[in-house]
Amino acid sequence: MNLQLQQKRVLVTGSSKGIGLTIAMAFAREGAQAILVARDQGNFDKALQAFAQAGLPAPETVVMDLSAAGAAGQLKALVPEVDILVNNAGAIPGGSIEDVDEARWRSAWELKVFGYINLTRAYLPMMQARGHGVICNIIGMAGAAPRADYICGATGNAALMAFTCGVGGDSIKHGVRVFGINPSPTRSDRMQGMLEQQAAKNLGDAKRWTELTSKFPMGRLAEPSEMAELAVFCSSPLCSYLSGSVINVDGGQLYATAAK
Repeated sequence: MNLQLQQKRVLVTGSSKGIGLTIAMAFAREGAQAILVARDQGNFDKALQAFAQAGLPAPETVVMDLSAAGAAGQLKALVPEVDILVNNAGAIPGGSIEDVDEARWRSAWELKVFGYINLTRAYLPMMQARGHGVICNIIGMAGAAPRADYICGATGNAALMAFTCGVGGDSIKHGVRVFGINPSPTRSDRMQGMLEQQAAKNLGDAKRWTELTSKFPMGRLAEPSEMAELAVFCSSPLCSYLSGSVINVDGGQLYATAAK
């Protein structure tokens, strides 16, 4: 299937590893020009190796901490024109309201919540002025299914869901689509680390973390490629009627739980 993405400039944040890297590579396979943004040069070296091993053209890279004041404007100055923006940077810590103090809470939101908002502020006017563009926000299922043991992330994700729906409902008037994807727990180093913490706490042994994946649909974590292919398709002209929506990708777990 031709997704009509050849030569499209795609900026992906948090793309030196995990879902972000997988998304960037999926766009590159469709002939798009990937621009990777992350704050760790060491991870970029591995990302470039992954592109090379897959036979894909080397992407542009920008090393930047998007949680820093003024970062969105600085990135816009470095990369002024893009066709698609994928907001993906940010890892909000787990824990209850007692576990996450105010400083840690605010720090987490600076990167993910305000990072998404500020980059949308930076690129949306340009897209609207020319009459086309796409913004894809990778958010997280906790916004739709909040949990007390992930309260900082759940609250931040819920805010980003509202932000995505509100902005996307209006931006389409100017030819710009804004949508979101809520991944369920997805295989990554970060997710393994979180499951190891849960296993240590609940099972007494961090090495038993794989036992915790049996509770998920199909008895496994989601794969990064499953999120990436959805992001690429929904960003393509073949999905041109999608805006102001957030897609839950959790194997039906949200509604299966609600039915119990």
